[in-house]
Amino acid sequence: MTTRILPAVGDVDAARSVTTLLSQLPDAEPAAPVGDSTQLIDTLARLAGESLDELPEVVLVHERIGPVPALELIREVSLRFPAIGVVLITADVTPGLFSSAMESGARGVVTLPLSYEELVNRVQSAAQWSAGVRRHLSTGAEVFTGPGGAVVTVSGAKGGVGTTVTAVQLALAAQASGRNVALVDMDLQAGDVGSYLDVQFRRSVVDLSTINDITPRVLSDVVFTHGTGLSLLLAPGEGESAEEVSDRSARQIVSALRTRYEVVVIDCGSQLQGANAAAIEMADTALLVTTPDVIAVRGAKRLVRMWDRLQIRKAEETVTLVNRFTRNTEIQPPLVEKITGTRMAETAVPANFKELQAVVDAGRLHELDSKSTVKQALWALAGELGIVKVPEKPEKNGARSGAKFKNDRGSIGRPRGGRRDGDSRNRATTKGAS
Repeated sequence: MTTRILPAVGDVDAARSVTTLLSQLPDAEPAAPVGDSTQLIDTLARLAGESLDELPEVVLVHERIGPVPALELIREVSLRFPAIGVVLITADVTPGLFSSAMESGARGVVTLPLSYEELVNRVQSAAQWSAGVRRHLSTGAEVFTGPGGAVVTVSGAKGGVGTTVTAVQLALAAQASGRNVALVDMDLQAGDVGSYLDVQFRRSVVDLSTINDITPRVLSDVVFTHGTGLSLLLAPGEGESAEEVSDRSARQIVSALRTRYEVVVIDCGSQLQGANAAAIEMADTALLVTTPDVIAVRGAKRLVRMWDRLQIRKAEETVTLVNRFTRNTEIQPPLVEKITGTRMAETAVPANFKELQAVVDAGRLHELDSKSTVKQALWALAGELGIVKVPEKPEKNGARSGAKFKNDRGSIGRPRGGRRDGDSRNRATTKGAS
């Protein structure tokens, strides 16, 4: 049987050494090395999307892989792709590191400098374990084997641009379409998801921050099940507790949620911290919410550049949503796209706070009228982001439901008659917002 091996090695010299030795292994089919953690997860997710049989039996993770630390990366691969045997390559052979690697889900450790005998033994052992797991899964056992649920983070260019309203409505749209959805408040110092949904619950993200093995039982104790069916993981009631949630614990929390829910929507607020930065980095879709004014667009540009400098996410990998949009505003979505360098959502949310005020004040955002143009726009955005199940058959007599999804945006999407980048008024605004 041929063993497919995918090395994840950031160092060029180490990658060359690993590739040379792998090519000498019997019955081995090594792939070209991937250079960082993001590329590894993306590659595995793509292969799993094609077919679970396309996944490699063995993944080699070098200790100096980045930007996600090696042990955290091993944990994420083990959670999302449990039928893959992961082997750590490291120069540190202490019992402490070996124990940590095993706890993270590694099936073996290979020491540097690499030796042929040790590498072949570890790879064959991991491959045999992987084959056994896959045989077990083929018998019909109900074990999660897919690439995991979709993670969408929602961040604000600044405070007050509608980040939490957007996150809540995206989660509600996905839930209403039949998805199993978790809504996470990662705005750890000022999170208001509970207030918007009239929820008071003593458990929060902080309760998971010190747990190394987040089991389904542990999750069920901390997650609040809302009347809408949403599973809520709330921010702590005391803002100073935010310091207890590290980027490492945030990665574990997001990975655990991804294995339990089809869609995970995370409200990251407008302040960047280690925990929400880790969530943004791990997200399948990072949504940035702004309003069409100079201050907010400047904030969006500043945030996108900071993400890029910190290697959290590139600008072109970010989707920007314009909230409180009007057709006669000087700043149109194409201009925001040009200034921030991000990809604009096709949907724009109209400025109509009167529709929201009553339900927001009452903490009943989930009861927003389906005729609300704001709700229709945000539910259309959920369809655009691919987190809703689109009905396969239209309703009888051509009727439509109040919730609008992909390709059902009516007149709420990007305006056709808005000003373009070349217009004189937009050029003047560019100077002010840049």
